[in-house]
This record gives sequence, structure tokens and C-alpha cells, in this order.
Amino acid sequence: MKIIIPGGSGQVGTLLARDFHAGGAEVVILSRTPYDAPWRVVPWDAETLGGWASELDGADAVINLAGRSVNCRYTPENRQAILESRVCSTRAVGQAIAQAANPPRVWLQMSTATLYAHRFDAPNDEATGLIGGTEPNVPDTWRFSIEVAQAWEAALNEAVTPKTRKVALRSAMVMSPDRGSVFDVLLGLVRHGLGGTSGSGKQYLSWIHEQDFVSAVRWLLTHDEISGAVNLTAPHPLPNREFMRILRDAWGIQFGLPAFDWMLEIGALFLRTETELVLKSRRVTPGRLMDGGFVFAFPNWPDAARNLCGRWRSLE
Repeated sequence: MKIIIPGGSGQVGTLLARDFHAGGAEVVILSRTPYDAPWRVVPWDAETLGGWASELDGADAVINLAGRSVNCRYTPENRQAILESRVCSTRAVGQAIAQAANPPRVWLQMSTATLYAHRFDAPNDEATGLIGGTEPNVPDTWRFSIEVAQAWEAALNEAVTPKTRKVALRSAMVMSPDRGSVFDVLLGLVRHGLGGTSGSGKQYLSWIHEQDFVSAVRWLLTHDEISGAVNLTAPHPLPNREFMRILRDAWGIQFGLPAFDWMLEIGALFLRTETELVLKSRRVTPGRLMDGGFVFAFPNWPDAARNLCGRWRSLE
């Protein structure tokens, strides 16, 4: 099996590349910056067709993860870079697939669970979930994230690839013990006594254990009946207050200082990021995975948190 992963040099791409490579697949990462890896790394500019496009001809699958990090301030320049990096790279992948004599049979395209509305009353699955952007009194930065997600998926849908099945991966935060990951950051707060409630603590946090993320990607590659949007998230999102309490328990710390809204705003300013990452309520559930019979290894946060904490310690 030959797997092409555009934009696969980051944490999530490395998780997938590591797993497929270990299983004997030929893995090719398309990256703006060359680097040493156990798999092949091919340069591309994530915008235009080039020599990299030939890699897709005869490949079994493409998993496009390309897109500038959203962990930044949403200045006009950063907004443009975030949007264009997603839309342009998706269009380029679509063009490469369209011109291939033997195109891949499946294209998994990264999207985001942030697409759904900020809400507390009910979960968002693919069938009944509310798309965000029209909620009253939400910051402009939150609406921008929705617009990006919609444009991202529109670029996928507009690609003419009749021989290639397309799936949009509306992924929640992938929890991995790797340094620099979302989990590593959250655990860092806990370890330094800062892992208390963020804001009101009522906002939901959707997450997925790295093992289930990789397994779900593999599952989607083999289920030819599934196309369109799929939520990649554990089935039980939790309010921030409960999520952080469970993480503290898993690490063995009982107390964590809370962070009020105004504190988060100041912190985000100094860290050059946005509070949306912690204050927006992402109550997202994996309707299509569950309906299709996918079995989660870590459906509940307490088990996942204990596993991740133990593995984080083993990496010290």
C-alpha cells in the first residue's frame, strides 16, 4: 500500500506515518521543508502542481493534512495565511488527483470539528449538528474559524475526482503524549498547578485518543461506502471543568488554579494565540463512526487520561 500525506510533517502526520510505515506501507510525506525521516519526504509548495504530483499516480490513498497552524493571533495577515494554506493546498491535491492516470481510490481531507456551533444544550453529530457562525454574541475570531472550515470543505467538494472517494475529517483535538502536542500543553498546566477550570468551565471539550484517531483513519480507508463529512472524536465530550479534574486525578494532583476569562485573554495576548481554543464549547460526537460499527479503544476520558499520563512519564 502506498500512502501520500501532504502536510504530514507535524504531530498528527507523524502519528499516521509512523503507524503506516510500521505496518509495511510505503509512506510519502509532502512537505515544504525537507527533513530526515524513516519514510520518503518529497518537497512541494502546497499551492501549485509540480514533480510531487506524480507520487499520487498509482497511490492507494491520499491523506491531506496541510494547513498553517491556528495557534496564533488572528491578525489580517495570519487570517489570510490560514485560509489560503488550506484552500490552495486542497485545490492542488484535487488537481493532482484529477490528472493522474491511475488516481488513488480514496482521499481523506483534514477538516475540523470547530465547524460546529458553540453550544451546551446538545451534541453535534454529522446528521443533526448545527454549523456555527450565526451564534449571538460570539467573537469575530470564532466566526472566522467557521468560514475557514467551510471554505476548506468547499475546496474538497469542488474537486472533480470521479474515481476517488472523498472524506472530510472533522477532527477534534488529537491527544498524544508526544512533546508539543495538545495533551502535552494541558498536562504542563496540571504539572505546574495551573490545570484548573478555564473560564466558566461549562464549555465542552471534544477530544480523541491518538490510537483511536489512527484506527479511525485506517477504518475509513477500507469502508468504501462512506464519503462526505465524518467526525473524528471520542463519543463522550466533557465540560472543561470535568475534563481538567479528571486529568489532574490521572496525574495525581488534586488542585489546579482556575483561569478566568480576563486572565485567558491576557495570557492569549502574551502567547500570541486566541482564547477560542479553550473557551469555545465543542460538543461533538462521532455519529457516523458509531453507526458504522467502529469500536473505540478509549471512548472515555478517564481511561484515556491514565494511559496518556503513563506514556508521557515513560518518555521522560
